[in-house]
Amino acid sequence: MWLNPEEVLLKNALKLWVTERSNDFFLLQRRRGRGESTGRITGLLVGALDTVLDSNARVSPFRVLLQVPGSQISWVIASGAAIEEVNRHWDWLVHNLLHSLSVFENKEDVASFVKGKVKGLIAEEVRGRQAAQEEDPEKFREALLKFELRFGLPSSEKLVTYYSCCCWKGRVPRQGLLYLSINHMAFYSFLLGKEVRFVIPWAEVTRLERVSAGLMTEAIRVNTRRRQRDFSMFLNLDEAFGVVGQLADIALRRLLDSEGLELDRVLQQPARITKRILEEQALREYVLALFRLPRGERLHEVASCSVWTPHARCHTSGTLYTADNYLCFSSREEGSCVLLVPLTEVQHVHPLPFVSSERSAVHDNYVDTGFSVHFLFLREILHSFSLLHFHHDLIIPIEEQVLRNTVNSEALMTAFHQNQPSEEQVKERLWDDHFTEFGRGVHMFRTEKIQRLVATGIPESLRGELWMTLSDASSELEAHQGYYTGLVQKSMGHSSLATEEIERDLHRSLPDHPAFQNPTGIAALRRVLTAYAHRNPKIGYCQSMNILASVLLLYAKEEEAFWLLVAVCERMLPDYFNRRVIGAQVDQSVFEELIRERLPELAEHVPDLSSLSSVSLSWFLTLFLSVLPFHSAVRVVDCFFFHGIKAVLQLGLAVLDANAAQLCASTDDGQAGGHGGDTDVPAVRHANITDLINESYEKFGDLTVRQIERLRCRHRIRVLQAHEDTTKENALRLVTPDVSIPPENLADVYDLFKAAAWSYGDSGRSYLERQYRLDRPQFKSLYGLLVPWPGDLSQHTDTVANRAFTLLDQDRDSLVTFREFAGWLDTLYCEDLNEKIRLLYRLHIPPGFAPGVEGDVKEDYQEQLKQMLKDLAKEKEKDVEKPLPLMNQWEFIQFCKTLYSMFHGEPEENDLFQAIATVTSLVLQIGEASHRGHDSAGSEVTEDGGRGDGSSTPEWTVSYAQIVASLLTEQALVNFFEKPVSLSEKIAEAKEKQYHQRAGLLTLQQAAR
Repeated sequence: MWLNPEEVLLKNALKLWVTERSNDFFLLQRRRGRGESTGRITGLLVGALDTVLDSNARVSPFRVLLQVPGSQISWVIASGAAIEEVNRHWDWLVHNLLHSLSVFENKEDVASFVKGKVKGLIAEEVRGRQAAQEEDPEKFREALLKFELRFGLPSSEKLVTYYSCCCWKGRVPRQGLLYLSINHMAFYSFLLGKEVRFVIPWAEVTRLERVSAGLMTEAIRVNTRRRQRDFSMFLNLDEAFGVVGQLADIALRRLLDSEGLELDRVLQQPARITKRILEEQALREYVLALFRLPRGERLHEVASCSVWTPHARCHTSGTLYTADNYLCFSSREEGSCVLLVPLTEVQHVHPLPFVSSERSAVHDNYVDTGFSVHFLFLREILHSFSLLHFHHDLIIPIEEQVLRNTVNSEALMTAFHQNQPSEEQVKERLWDDHFTEFGRGVHMFRTEKIQRLVATGIPESLRGELWMTLSDASSELEAHQGYYTGLVQKSMGHSSLATEEIERDLHRSLPDHPAFQNPTGIAALRRVLTAYAHRNPKIGYCQSMNILASVLLLYAKEEEAFWLLVAVCERMLPDYFNRRVIGAQVDQSVFEELIRERLPELAEHVPDLSSLSSVSLSWFLTLFLSVLPFHSAVRVVDCFFFHGIKAVLQLGLAVLDANAAQLCASTDDGQAGGHGGDTDVPAVRHANITDLINESYEKFGDLTVRQIERLRCRHRIRVLQAHEDTTKENALRLVTPDVSIPPENLADVYDLFKAAAWSYGDSGRSYLERQYRLDRPQFKSLYGLLVPWPGDLSQHTDTVANRAFTLLDQDRDSLVTFREFAGWLDTLYCEDLNEKIRLLYRLHIPPGFAPGVEGDVKEDYQEQLKQMLKDLAKEKEKDVEKPLPLMNQWEFIQFCKTLYSMFHGEPEENDLFQAIATVTSLVLQIGEASHRGHDSAGSEVTEDGGRGDGSSTPEWTVSYAQIVASLLTEQALVNFFEKPVSLSEKIAEAKEKQYHQRAGLLTLQQAAR
């Protein structure tokens, strides 16, 4: 393969390599010990060396070198494991390059030309590999080349796919190509001599929607904070809209909430994202949501098949999905027949003969789980199906813990049983009949009949079992025997913020139920919540988890309740129970769109649905447990465990539909919200909960999991961007009163500040620790972009950046806040000469400058720092200027070096250098005179300033006032510091440079992986 040219010393290389072929400019070499007929001692030694080396350090046995005549330096430009591969590269060089190289008079130009050509070949190979993953490689390679040429994005920017479409400007459509890459969407059109070209970063997309208005056919509308773009006339609009939504969602989750929203491992590596990967990821998300599988499950095979349904005595057509630990079947009509088979329960899999006059290539596979399941596959599916790993015998039970006897072995409802109505016995008989016909356990057939039984209500005696079955928490329990008791033993007795919050909420959990009016129920609830907080510290404990866990404990054993809580928090309601409840807000946004779509009259009367959303948020977080009577709410939980979030969405629509007349009659949004938030909403007060649930299925039951997942993907973009907007508004509101930077510029500075934190983020810090804060490398990066004077690229400039960070890090946590950064920038761009010199002066005295320890603050100056901060805080109140500590000679020399470094590139550079030389000479004379004439004052400075060397000799010092007075004597320096600098232009340049810095860092990170 071709390699980026790498220097080697030919003299030393000859000891380990043998030259097989050569000419004036190229060498083909073989590693000693490879391909030799006889084992010479040198070859044996080299071969032994290669054998013991780590696989990453081993050298390919064949290589091609570029050599310049008369030089001992050569460059490796190709290598290979086989001689045939390297010979192909050699032949290409001989036939395409060798004859052309003789025209170069300067031999060094030969090396530059060949190295450039090899790098071009490598780039072409990369394009080829990327194109090979597409359906039409040649066409994609051509599009990739145009994408690189037209937009000039960094080489690390990977094109995912492209579409032919129109971009509308008013009523004028422009036909062109829409390119979708990992970080951008870009459009190019050239029509009737007019070129249109623009790029939209995914990070700026705030909303995606499908619209149809005016002359446009159905179009994709992309909204950013500054404008909107409409794209239409796609050959396949559904596909394009899905890919656009996925890429925007992935980019925003990676940037804005990578900790709270876990991405698939493949999606965490942008360079590996292709259109095929996106399609597979969309299917995986759908399957996880449909069958409510653990988030870590990987999808392996998808096959059309038929399953024998004994209750219907026929084969039902559908799709079989095979994952790490499950076989999942769904009928063609979603929800009519669902089957989930954990591989831990599979005992045998073998094909049975099946005779058919129409389809001789069909095999019947018998899966024995104790309740047999027959699948019909095409013959080509059999091989991949046989590769699945059925590991029911690999479960290793954890050793039973001593604490087992402290865990309740029965549901709390057993001990606090209330009178059982006669209808419960009827329900039990119906469910017994259903088990007989459809099976019992996780692998039972889930059909429309079980939906009707769930809507009618699960009997209390079976509720815990069926919740475990429908959520598949039973499989987790079986696979982790003893896990819960071990967690209880580890977690109980430990104190943390989560345990403190749990203790506060224990007695607020179903306070009216007798089970939680005594120590038994409270202790069980404490153990479950504390164990879960210990298991998942990212979530820890969130409000509403106590209500949910209380209900689970009533109907399930304590250990079962724990695994039910795991299923709800980690699978069925992803991202609900975290610091920002992103998942709940996303579903709230989905709910609003469904209201506009399914209840248009209500949406028309209440245009701002936020009032309804603020009320309905508790419906989603507590599954209606906090807003409905207990026995009614438990029926909702039954439906939730069967249908997931779909049940909550459609029931919410049914509640609003039942109250639509009253809501439309309300006079304002607040009154409308009040109707929806009433605990005894009219729909529940005047109608049986069973009727309300049945109505939700009849009117809104056509809502599918696939639709919900697509809506979630789109609305997650809006929710994340809304969070960022709120965060930005709060930060700017706090900082604006303290600075003179124009609001529009301050907003741009915030964007640069945030982007710096993303680009060089410390993965060891949490999201809260990273928010609004820069560490030292991040600060130095942004310092170089926004510092107003051009300066040079010397080491001293980096030193000054270190000092600025140390000075701004007032609370000594190695982080600089946006407020501190904005104050520093305000001084540089908006303050007068005195304040700018004052800032530079402070950079060269402690704590900004500590001799011998650049970038660190000496402990001796901690008290001085605290006093300085107190003085600065009182400065504005008293309207007096506090004296700064004196500067010694070494610090003044560093101060002069900083001034020299600031003038490089200035038009008046020579005048400025002369001026600073004059000022330096003047200040040195002042300091020397002070040193000779004021011995006693010098001793006092040493004593008070704490910067003496311990001897009685006073040190050389000058004051801030003396330096300012000296600088004012030189008009060139005064003009330099008083010359206005355009912050807007500096910000525009910084944005461009920062983008390329981030792209370069991304390339390095990908290479590291």
